[in-house]
Amino acid sequence: PPQQSNGTSYGAMALAIITLEVFAGMWINAFIVCVLCIAWVKKKTLNSNEKILLLLGCSRISFLCDAWLYHFLSKIFPNLLHFQTILKVLASIGTSFNYSNLWISACLCGFYCIKIANFRNSFFIYLKVKIDRMVPWLLLGSEIFALAISIITYVLGETLQKNNITLTGQGNFWEATTRKDKHLFSSHFLAGLVLTASFLVVTFSAVSLLFSLWRHKRTMQTNSMKDLSMDAHIRAMKSVLSFLVMYSINFVCLTLTIIYTTKKENIMTLLIYIYLYAFPGVHSLILIFSNPKLEKALLKFLSCVK
Repeated sequence: PPQQSNGTSYGAMALAIITLEVFAGMWINAFIVCVLCIAWVKKKTLNSNEKILLLLGCSRISFLCDAWLYHFLSKIFPNLLHFQTILKVLASIGTSFNYSNLWISACLCGFYCIKIANFRNSFFIYLKVKIDRMVPWLLLGSEIFALAISIITYVLGETLQKNNITLTGQGNFWEATTRKDKHLFSSHFLAGLVLTASFLVVTFSAVSLLFSLWRHKRTMQTNSMKDLSMDAHIRAMKSVLSFLVMYSINFVCLTLTIIYTTKKENIMTLLIYIYLYAFPGVHSLILIFSNPKLEKALLKFLSCVK
């Protein structure tokens, strides 16, 4: 039938594009992880920024691997029932890695804001002094939070399926539909809450850093002097603003996945997934060019390859 052929073509196209994006994103993030691990071995320590980048790279590699494996199995073996449990587990693990990716990215933006921005607020000064000690705990909290959310989502999905099968078998179709709507609302509300919270952190960090840059630039123009911190402001601002734009689009796409969760094969879901799986690689590439150490290592590596 035409609908079936369209679904097959969309599925093959999506798998091919996702495969290219996944392997490109894995290479970029693997490069970041390798450079930071080599620096860790040489220096025996990492600063807070490098710790965040290292965990972010590992999280994105894991997310991309899980995403590719899930799409590969779902497209190659769509009718094998004993793969359904494996796909559910992969989807739950992918959700955990995705939330980890989002929250670690938000921590990176917040770290840039606290380290570079200048405000006279006593609480902000306290954060600036304590941020290096807080980073490991923030990263650990992000991982635990992402794991907890994925477990809750998985349990809600399993409860929904069991109740739906039981009530449908008894003929209570109205009650089954009602419970299904309640469980879907709970899981969607939880996912929306997590996405919105991380998006607000990124937005607040970017706006605060922009305001700090504008105020610092105005002070420099008034005093007719140059400051080296201006370069740091501009470099971080480019990174944070580019990430804010990408993160905003990513937030919209993730929200649309909730809306189109019941539509498995259409052009809109294809476009959404194309962007979602391009995001980890493209943003990591921006992070490389905004970090002098990573940029120097990349140029050296490319020159050796050439």
